[in-house]
Amino acid sequence: MTEQASPDGLAEQLRAARQWAGITQEQLAGLSTVSVRAIRDLEQGRVRHPRRETLRLLAGAMRLSDARRAALELAVEGAEAGTVMREAYGAELAPPPKPLRRLVGRTEELRALTGLLATEHERLLSVVGLAGVGKTRLAQEAALLLHGRDRTPVVWVDMTDTAPPAAGPAGTRSPRSALTGWARSLALGGRGLDELASVIRGRATLLVLDGHDTGPHLTPPLLELLHVCERLKVLITTREPHRTPGNRMLPLGPLPVPDPEPGESPGGAGVPGASLTAGEPAVELMLSYVGHMRPDLMPGDSLVRTVARISRALDGVPRAMEAAASWLLLRSPAELLRIARTTPLDVVDDVTAGDTGDVGGEGLAALLAAAVARLDDGPAALLGDLSLLPDGWSADQAAAGLSATPAAVVRDVHALMLRGLVRRLPGEEDGAPRFGVLNLVRQLAAERAASLVPATALVSS
Repeated sequence: MTEQASPDGLAEQLRAARQWAGITQEQLAGLSTVSVRAIRDLEQGRVRHPRRETLRLLAGAMRLSDARRAALELAVEGAEAGTVMREAYGAELAPPPKPLRRLVGRTEELRALTGLLATEHERLLSVVGLAGVGKTRLAQEAALLLHGRDRTPVVWVDMTDTAPPAAGPAGTRSPRSALTGWARSLALGGRGLDELASVIRGRATLLVLDGHDTGPHLTPPLLELLHVCERLKVLITTREPHRTPGNRMLPLGPLPVPDPEPGESPGGAGVPGASLTAGEPAVELMLSYVGHMRPDLMPGDSLVRTVARISRALDGVPRAMEAAASWLLLRSPAELLRIARTTPLDVVDDVTAGDTGDVGGEGLAALLAAAVARLDDGPAALLGDLSLLPDGWSADQAAAGLSATPAAVVRDVHALMLRGLVRRLPGEEDGAPRFGVLNLVRQLAAERAASLVPATALVSS
């Protein structure tokens, strides 16, 4: 594969690199043994095919990183991207994106994910869960640890980004955009296998497909890449389970929330705030959102109790809590709690919902509705029935109350849990796990279940 560029692209890249190094053309000539005239001709775009040795001398004199060196060589007309990046490929050329915030409350999940990534026999993993639950942030942290500890290259592909690969001067693609472009193409069933395989070869590499919701199976070209590159690992974040053989699924649920307080009421005294925040990541995270949005609110016991109840009403879903905190510009904490308990979807999107980066600019409410709409009729009907039950039911209790076979209920509850619509609650009752439907999807589940009722049944009732 050949990246075509005009000589102006090389000229701009070289000028920018020299200015970044903070040296003049004369100084660069003295450091590199390349003549001032040759440097001037290169920077003015008069040379179409400079010798690679010349570029290497210049790059060495300017102490360019591998990524900048590769970008410089790619700017040469006729330069082969595969050849350039094979020589420069490494941790510096392929780093994961740096997160803007610290990871809260995912210690066990991070340990499980990094442990699997460290083993030789696990090469295909997927983190599956509801929109807004924090899949991307968990994958970022795991990729950063792997990259920093083992110097593993990380090819990070945002599968929700439908924009064309970023271009540099005069249309040249950067090394990173070339790598991600090939990987995205393979994930969608397109071309790029030979190019990407020739770069990765036998090098340990982590390929992250973030937001890969396009289907239940990996495409044949991507599977072939896994076979060809024996030290490659693929990590997927997705809202729907991937059923590719050999895939190890890690369901990611919402953050743990505090249990309801004894005799809790909207105006009740409750328990001291400190006991609510201790060891409760959802409350800690929600308090940080509230503090950033409304620094004038003093974090006393009353506010902490209200915030804890809001986080519980929003199921500990990070994105829902962040959006809800933005509504404190308009609502009081008590008003926000009332809405979160009764109509939570009214506060899970803020005014910037169209700029969230999701496909089509969808807000969380629309994504949750889509998750319920994608369910098959059987699990959808069960979810509607379960949404009417108070939290704390076991699979056997649900089966008995719904006049269904335990096997069928367990199968469908399992499917609902993988999608994050049902969560396992802490503690057990008579040795049986307890479950509950997310408050965020109760109304959506009831509406979907109602739509499954035959029209004749509605008339007869």
